[in-house]
Amino acid sequence: MSELKLIWDWETIKQSIKDLLEQAKQRLPKRIYEELETKLKETTSKYGLTPEEAKKIIEYVLQEYDNSLIEPAEPVGTVAAQSIGEPGTQMTLRTFHYAGVREFNVTLGLPRFIELVDAKKEPSTPIMYIYLDEEHRYDEQKAREVARRIEFTRIVNVASEVDIDLMNFSIIVRLDPVMLEDKGVSIDQVKKTLERLKIGEIEQSPNDPYTIIIKLPPTESISIMDLQKKREKVLNAKIKGIRKIRRVVIQRIGDEYVLVTEGSNLKEVLNVPGVDPTRTITNSIKEIEEVLGIEAARAALIREMKNVLDEQGLDVDIRHLILVADIMTQTGRIRQIGRHGVSGEKLSALARAAFEMTVQNLYEAAASGEEDRLLGVAENVIVGGVVNVGTGMVEVYMNPQPLRQAAEQSRG
Repeated sequence: MSELKLIWDWETIKQSIKDLLEQAKQRLPKRIYEELETKLKETTSKYGLTPEEAKKIIEYVLQEYDNSLIEPAEPVGTVAAQSIGEPGTQMTLRTFHYAGVREFNVTLGLPRFIELVDAKKEPSTPIMYIYLDEEHRYDEQKAREVARRIEFTRIVNVASEVDIDLMNFSIIVRLDPVMLEDKGVSIDQVKKTLERLKIGEIEQSPNDPYTIIIKLPPTESISIMDLQKKREKVLNAKIKGIRKIRRVVIQRIGDEYVLVTEGSNLKEVLNVPGVDPTRTITNSIKEIEEVLGIEAARAALIREMKNVLDEQGLDVDIRHLILVADIMTQTGRIRQIGRHGVSGEKLSALARAAFEMTVQNLYEAAASGEEDRLLGVAENVIVGGVVNVGTGMVEVYMNPQPLRQAAEQSRG
């Protein structure tokens, strides 16, 4: 059978099922048809197809497409709300401890879904998956070099202790050689960092190369509180790395090394040598909107919502999630589903009042003389009108005149 398949090339198959392809071209949207034709062509050249098999594939695609269509006036918003809301009640309230790393957690389940639809400016546990370029992705040592360039390193991360010497009016920084090696930091880098602070003269202890002494200028007015502030300044001094990236973990995914970070700074990470900017992602939707634009943010929003539901083992049709993402991003900016976003910006005063802050919304609408044309679902439910979805979208008028004429003729 496999030998017979190899006889057929795509052009021959195309000619054989010409009528069915033409039918598919008319019934399917242009993008779906082009993708179908491309994949049939690729499958034929890679595995071999017969005209009968190609015909079955096309018929299956047409059937699936027909099944995916909705009826006119279908209340898609209500169905989407039900489809997401019901499984949402089964989601867990938990934070996942990531890869056994101390203080490295990932928010999952309902809390994560809520922060997505609330369009939080920053997720509670910001994380990036940094993919590397061809040169760095297959070598752990090279991946570690990129990780060291990215991880935000301060004096506090490489010092075993930082003390104040009141007798000699100085701050003593004792470095941890193990942490220096782990973070890829040299003693000279630490000294240069301390020199940039300009709080005193920097000296390296002649007895211990890992001890650095900062001699403060003598003054009578300085207090213990001022010394503590200078010590805090020393502890928080940046040696290298990108702000907000608190930790970087090297993880092997498939045959390559990927950097997983605690903290997110997409704009700066994309410019780091060794990083593949086409695959690197973050779970911060607002950051994606600012750096890559609203379309990228919409795609990320769909992906993140789908990932949360999949992780919980909940099956929700992705079209419901796409609808939510479309509503949240249709104005060109990400809006939350709430009174400060989608619900609060509805044109109908009654719809806004039905969601939250009923009295305040009605008072403001009355004070400004607002008019409600009762075009949506919520406002029609409130006033007992016909909701303009389903059969409510159609208005049927009956002309009794022909019926009367027919009745008169039957009597005559």
